Amino acid sequence: MTASPFDLANESGYRAWRDARLAAYPRSADELVVPLADPRQLTAAEFAALEDRCARANMAIYSAPHLPAADKSIPKELGRQLGLVRLEGNYLADEDGLSSITPADDAGSGVRGDFIPYTHKPINWHTDGYYNALDRRILGMTLHCAQDAESGGENDLLDHEIAYIQLRDVNPDYVAALMEPDAMTIPARMDEDNVARPEQSGPVFAVDPAEGFLVMRYTARTRSIVWKADAVTQAAVKTLADILASSEYLLTARLAPGMGLVCNNVLHTRSGFTDSPGHRRLLYRGRYYDRLRFPARAA
Repeated sequence: MTASPFDLANESGYRAWRDARLAAYPRSADELVVPLADPRQLTAAEFAALEDRCARANMAIYSAPHLPAADKSIPKELGRQLGLVRLEGNYLADEDGLSSITPADDAGSGVRGDFIPYTHKPINWHTDGYYNALDRRILGMTLHCAQDAESGGENDLLDHEIAYIQLRDVNPDYVAALMEPDAMTIPARMDEDNVARPEQSGPVFAVDPAEGFLVMRYTARTRSIVWKADAVTQAAVKTLADILASSEYLLTARLAPGMGLVCNNVLHTRSGFTDSPGHRRLLYRGRYYDRLRFPARAA
């Protein structure tokens, strides 16, 4: 079996992988965009174009503005063709498992308003489901734009493998610290019935033991999070935050109606936004326990 580039003892393998990843990585979100005639029925050429973007950046942006943007079958069927089938259902999601991300004052839901995604506020760097138990890791995600905001609502995006590279290049000990099983702890969330979600500790970076891909679990928020108190972990957290604030590899995208993101749960943000009656921002988000798959397809 080939030695993993994520093995800190495999410096030569890491260097070869690193150089190839950085050379191929897009320098603009425009390079991620793949026009699709019908996302629900991909052609071989469209499938190959999506595979190319995801191989380079662990993500792709699709565009199908000619179709009704509020059709939930678009992201769901697209995801299914890309191997995303185990959809996480959560108590804020819609009955079909997708989450309608829109400000709670627009949706008429007081419960959602307690959570930042359902407001007009900006969201800092994170991967989705960072508070999940390790056996319920979110590996894939879709984000489909049914309606954009009047202004704002952009997403900054960064492949988590690029963040790993930049951190390892500063100090491999920082990566080792963030791979410890107690590096990051999310305290229990309480509600009127006591514990709504138990405390969850885990690493920031982890390597899938079966397939060898890199998984990242991260949030830049400073509330409701406890970092391991040793000096090297604290330095690693600060360095990672500095990287996310200034990385030359950041990609900024503003999804328009009919556009969407498919990814292996890459790092992302959202800027604050304002709505108007004709532009009430609405995105459909899918979180999956699956990773994007691009098996060989018959010609």
